[in-house]
This record gives sequence, C-alpha cells and structure tokens, in this order.
Amino acid sequence: MPETALFAALFFATATLYSSVGNAGASGYLAVMALAGMSQTVMKPTALLLNIIVAAIAAGRFYRAGYFSWTLFWPFALSSVPFAGLGGALSVPATLYNVIVGIILLLAAYRLFFYAETAAPIRRPVPLLVGIAWGAGVGFVAGLTGIGGGILLSPLLLLAGWADARKSAGVGAAFVLVNSVAGVVGHVAAMGSLPRGIALWAVAAAMGGIVGSELGVRHWAEVTLRRLLALVLVIAGVKLILVRR
Repeated sequence: MPETALFAALFFATATLYSSVGNAGASGYLAVMALAGMSQTVMKPTALLLNIIVAAIAAGRFYRAGYFSWTLFWPFALSSVPFAGLGGALSVPATLYNVIVGIILLLAAYRLFFYAETAAPIRRPVPLLVGIAWGAGVGFVAGLTGIGGGILLSPLLLLAGWADARKSAGVGAAFVLVNSVAGVVGHVAAMGSLPRGIALWAVAAAMGGIVGSELGVRHWAEVTLRRLLALVLVIAGVKLILVRR
C-alpha cells in the first residue's frame, strides 16, 4: 500500500507538469516504473492508459479555452497514427534510436529555455505536405521509442513559429490523445496486465491533468510555459538516454 500511494503521488506530479504544456506524461510514467523495476508487460499498458486519461483532460481544457487549431492539427495527426504503428512494429534494437532522440530533446530543451523570451514570430499555416511529412516522422519515432508524440510535436510547433505556447499545447494534447488511443487498439491484449493499483493511479493522474491544464490555460505566462516545456524535454531526454526498459 505505501508503494501504491508513492506511485500515485509521483504520477500526480508528472501529470501536473506535463499537462500544463499539453503533454500527457508517458515518458515520465515509464521512467518512474522503470526505476522501480517494473516489467515491460506492466509498464506499457499502464503508461498508455494514464496517457489517454491525462491527454483527454488536457485536450478538452485547452480546446474549451480556444487554444486549438484543427487546420494545424489534422495534417500531423493524419500520418502520425499509421507511422506510429509501423515504428512500434519494428523488432530492431531501439537503444541507439533512444539515445539519438534523447539528445535531440535535450538540444530542443536548451533552445526553448534560454531563448524563451525571444519566441519565433507566428508564421502562415503549415503547408499540407510539410505537416503530413513531419507527422509521419514524429509518429514513427514515437512508435519506435515508446515516448509520447506530443513531446516531439510541441517543440517543433514552437521552434518553427507555427504556434504559440498555448496553441502548441492544445494541438499537442489532442495529438497525444489520438496516438495513445491508436496504441491501445494495437495492444488490447496487454490491457490484461494492468497492476492492482491502477485505479488509484488513474485518479491521481486525472487530478494532475486537471490541475496542470488549468495552470497552463489560465495562470502561467508564455515564457513560463516555454521553460516548463524545456524541463519536460530534459526529463524525457535523460530518461531515453539513461533508463533502460
């Protein structure tokens, strides 16, 4: 019971931080469970379920606040789902890919944190073919490495000047939601491996999603959101490089 409560507290904190910038926390949940020595058969379905709960809450909250763009979202989502399935189906060793993606995330975190006050100007809408191509790439890497696609998409939207911090959070949350649902569809059998504490963990993650998305929508300034996203990227990057599943 103490261990279950500790996990609930850690998942609440993870969901709060990640949802404030439009992510759902998959990389954080996986890192916590990996450090605790959980088996991969338990980790994957648990992270997927918590991801769906938090992403649904964050996406709904940012959408109601007006921080969502369908025209920005759909080209990325269109190609990400099938390519995430393709990446997840590959049986090649993922260690090298994890290190490469981890380094990319750390570099993006550096750029976001130290240049947070000089955001790129918002440009015209993303060209259709560019969005589809980037969506395929993000989906493939997300499926290959097991990290949430939103943690790759959000900094891309910001650094390319395609969205501000709040709109990138809203689009990123919806992106995570559709990809996580697709992941569950592809791993239905794994849902039987959910641990006994999952009900408490789901409630804790949902509460974190509510608190974090509220902070992201109403209370934190643009520069704060960009630096929080940088922190999330550092956590995910270090997890990919150092934590072996």
